[in-house]
Amino acid sequence: MARREKVTRVVDGDTFKTASRKNPVRLANVDAPERGRPGAAAATGKLQRLIGGKMVTVKTVARDTYGRSVANVQVKGRSVNRAMRPRRSKKQ
Repeated sequence: MARREKVTRVVDGDTFKTASRKNPVRLANVDAPERGRPGAAAATGKLQRLIGGKMVTVKTVARDTYGRSVANVQVKGRSVNRAMRPRRSKKQ
């Protein structure tokens, strides 16, 4: 079941916290660079612009080994998971 929740903090490019959960939420099928790695700041900034402080719809699909919900997330009907996946470059 999907739940509407308010994002309180973006942790990194694929993880965020909400007001109603003890553990963070991780985006399903998204693997953003970890803090300190190339591209990490850009991914975190992009997720912050997409969902920071906003109401999102969270549909948990699994739990990871750290107790986080692994979820499909939407903001205003737009898939956050899809927006955070890297774009594939066109081959020339």
